[in-house]
Amino acid sequence: MTTDSSSTNRAPAEGISTFKGRERALRADRLGTGGLLLSVLAATAPLMVVAGVMPTTFAVMGIVGQPLLFVVLGAVLVLFSLGYAEMSRHVHNAGAFYAYISRGLGGTAGAGAALVALVAYNSLQVGIYGIFGFEVSGLFATYADLEVAWWIPALAAALAVGALGWLKIDVNAKVLGVLLVIEVLLVVVFDIAAVADPGKEGLSLHAFNPDTLTGAGVGTALCFCIAAFLGFEQAPVYAEETSRPHVLVPRVMFLAVTGVAVFFAISSWALTVATGPATIVATSQEQSAGLLFFLTEDRLGSTFTDVLHVLFVTGMFAAMLSFHNVVARYAFAMGREGLLPAAFGRTTGSSGAPGTGSLLQSGIAVVLVLTFALTDDKPAGDPTAPVLHLFTWGGNIGALGVIVLMAIASLSVVVFFVRRGAAGAQAWRLVTSAVAGIALLVIAVYTVKDFDVLVGTGPDSALRWILPGVIGVALVTGLVQGAILRTRAPGTHARIGLGNEAFQLEKEAGRTP
Repeated sequence: MTTDSSSTNRAPAEGISTFKGRERALRADRLGTGGLLLSVLAATAPLMVVAGVMPTTFAVMGIVGQPLLFVVLGAVLVLFSLGYAEMSRHVHNAGAFYAYISRGLGGTAGAGAALVALVAYNSLQVGIYGIFGFEVSGLFATYADLEVAWWIPALAAALAVGALGWLKIDVNAKVLGVLLVIEVLLVVVFDIAAVADPGKEGLSLHAFNPDTLTGAGVGTALCFCIAAFLGFEQAPVYAEETSRPHVLVPRVMFLAVTGVAVFFAISSWALTVATGPATIVATSQEQSAGLLFFLTEDRLGSTFTDVLHVLFVTGMFAAMLSFHNVVARYAFAMGREGLLPAAFGRTTGSSGAPGTGSLLQSGIAVVLVLTFALTDDKPAGDPTAPVLHLFTWGGNIGALGVIVLMAIASLSVVVFFVRRGAAGAQAWRLVTSAVAGIALLVIAVYTVKDFDVLVGTGPDSALRWILPGVIGVALVTGLVQGAILRTRAPGTHARIGLGNEAFQLEKEAGRTP
């Protein structure tokens, strides 16, 4: 991706007073450290990771050292966060990734990143509807003896999430926070129970042995595990809605990434302790997504396991709501800067929420859920059913998109500070950003290479290239849009990544709407 110098030398964020144009800015001072932290952590859906991602990684990849992978990835993402967080002190924009990339690599690159972000986060959000509908349908069958098609609860959730998208973000943070805290507490209870009642091998630390990371499945296992972290990088999306973004955003990012790394490393280790490192792979292959519930039934009883099932569902709802908010804010930022129709760049209602972006995301979710429902000609329990395709396809497309964005953002951090003449002052951050960018690029290559494994298709299936190709098409389309804007609408191109600052510049020039 090349840079264009016409847009990399634009005025820095800290040098411009922010103009709150009517309906062109998100409401400020609505989030503190706690609300912001809960909003971004909810996207990680801790129970969904422990009950779904971890058993799948053990079973499919055969890697016993998953706890060590979380430690390694945590270190990589901390390195990434050092530069990313420093950028948040200079750029406050709901477009986050693409705003940062615009400041470093230029408006054309920013336009490409914007469309990748919109597609990636939509894919992540909509993908969860598949597993959500599947699980809720199972709950109805188990506890109410009712057969409910998966798409009915999925559509109901889409409507509920869309409605909450119109509400104040502090209300959403409360909803997300309550669900998140309960999830974490229940997983911690399981962790303690596993340590108190280990398997035949006792409190073994074998899962942290580097020898457990040998084999062909390590690269693909990294793809699975990095998806568990997604959410921490969303903190800058809410920068305009915090009182002190230069302080709160970096603080929340580091709390989130370190907390997630420690929590998931311990929880995945607890799974190996409960079954024994020698049998964790075989047990995961036998129990699949039921592994956690199988282990809690034995140690904590049926009531605890029933509650865990319910919280598994509510945790997914919290993640859907969190990703929905992020998509709405990306659409708002893109509309404000001319990358989407202007209607997306205005807030609605007394809450100051990005309502049009919220409607866009809800509409996409409903259309895709209905599309997969109409192609669902197999039983819901069939692992090839479209309901599960929606989850695996959407989740992995989205994860690939975010990995690509993080890799490009790492490069952008380096270019941004070098162009500002701050390479010396920021030298150690530039080094950490470069190292993180290379590591993330390697993970992205493995993700594309092994996409057939990630989504469960055969190596000869065209889907192994079509699905990751969605991100490639989004990137190229965005770059083309940026190039066209640079030629035909240079004023609009110059605004990419500036966010609310662009309207201050227009005001000073007497052109503010």
